[in-house]
Amino acid sequence: MVFVIYDVILLVLFVVFTSLFLYIKRDNLKREGLFFLYRTKWGIKLIERIGKKYQKTLKILGYFSIVLGYILMAAMIYLFGKIVWIYAFDSALVRAINIPPIVPLIPYIDKIVNIGLPPFYFTYWIIILSIIAITHEFSHGIFAVYNRIKIKTTGFGFFPFFLPIFPLAFVEFNEKKMSKKSLSSQLAILSGGTFANILTAVFFLIVLAVFFSFAFAPAGVIYDSYSYSVVPVAGITMVNNISLSNPTYNEIIPLIKNDSLNEIKANGIKYAGIKGFSGDNSQVALYDDAPAINSGLSAIILKINGQDVTSIESFRSELAKYSQGEKIIMTTKEDQIAETEVELAKNPKNESLPFLGIAFVGRSSQGLSGKIFSEISAFKKPNVYYEPKFDGTSLFVYNLLWWLIIISISVALVNMLPMGIFDGGRFFYITVLALTKNEKIAKKAFSILSFLLLFLIAVIMFFWIKSSFT
Repeated sequence: MVFVIYDVILLVLFVVFTSLFLYIKRDNLKREGLFFLYRTKWGIKLIERIGKKYQKTLKILGYFSIVLGYILMAAMIYLFGKIVWIYAFDSALVRAINIPPIVPLIPYIDKIVNIGLPPFYFTYWIIILSIIAITHEFSHGIFAVYNRIKIKTTGFGFFPFFLPIFPLAFVEFNEKKMSKKSLSSQLAILSGGTFANILTAVFFLIVLAVFFSFAFAPAGVIYDSYSYSVVPVAGITMVNNISLSNPTYNEIIPLIKNDSLNEIKANGIKYAGIKGFSGDNSQVALYDDAPAINSGLSAIILKINGQDVTSIESFRSELAKYSQGEKIIMTTKEDQIAETEVELAKNPKNESLPFLGIAFVGRSSQGLSGKIFSEISAFKKPNVYYEPKFDGTSLFVYNLLWWLIIISISVALVNMLPMGIFDGGRFFYITVLALTKNEKIAKKAFSILSFLLLFLIAVIMFFWIKSSFT
């Protein structure tokens, strides 16, 4: 909380300083379209030096950049289509996440979009934006110089209806000269920015993995759920002392209490509550009547009878030392560290082992976004709880690096969406032009696709508004 105060003060000071700077330098500030742009000569010499010195390397990287551009465009179209499908046909999920489909990247977005994101301070915002914008635009410039196109200016800009903090950077070069270059040259220049974003993400992913290895230490295990069994809904014979015979989903729901603990019997076995129903409501997952759920055991377990457990293997090994009926002290952590006495039960699958009643679920990443998030945290062992070694500093740096990687990948994907305002728009246009050799067809295809994507954005907004009122 103390850092938030400093962060807000920094935000205010930055806005004041930037406003004064832009006022003093107002002769260099020009309105173009939706933006105010401030032109400079900053970095041009560095761009030219790299673009001219590493000719062979840039030639090879240019081909990689083009291929990556097509891959990212295909990935973004797929993700965009998936988002449209979810908002149009999965209203329950849309209501559950309750997130506007278009949310600007602003400081403290984690408080606006309440889905468990790490803190996103202004300090993060300005550092990440600077790294991503500068590397993105410099990469455009470097590939332009490699292809013998002169850089006119560099600079930064912002939306006129935002505070004067820099949401964009740019490198300006001769567009007419670029249009006369070969297909591969134009595509390399256009995809160079997203190529830089992906390289940035990969570099800082390595940095994150190395940093995590010495800044955090395993301190416990995190279980995914209380143990449960799946049975047919029709097999339930009692809910909270009310007998049932071959019941349906609609008959069971009114009998369920709001808390997780409900006395339920099915097929002659007692259960402790309902976890959830199948999609067609014909089956139900029931929590086992086990020590963990009955004692309200927290999800993070640090110790068993004073012995540290820092992996699933060490947890199972330590628990196996005890027998059914024995009482053990579980040291857990939620908001704070607590100790819970638990009496172990008989294991229904192996009577020689004690039964606590928790489940470690093997996770498999679903979809493109799921695989990306999985890869970013691949250096963590699953279901292991890590403690920072350096108090708040470890977590602060970790979250900064995490956001930097996520935003770098997001910018690379969005920038290759084949719409006019993104590099992907012109990338798509040039590709169609090269295939058809017809400028009229290329312009028509570009226009149709741009309007289609804008229409689909409107469709997404419509279904989000609809879901908010249902």
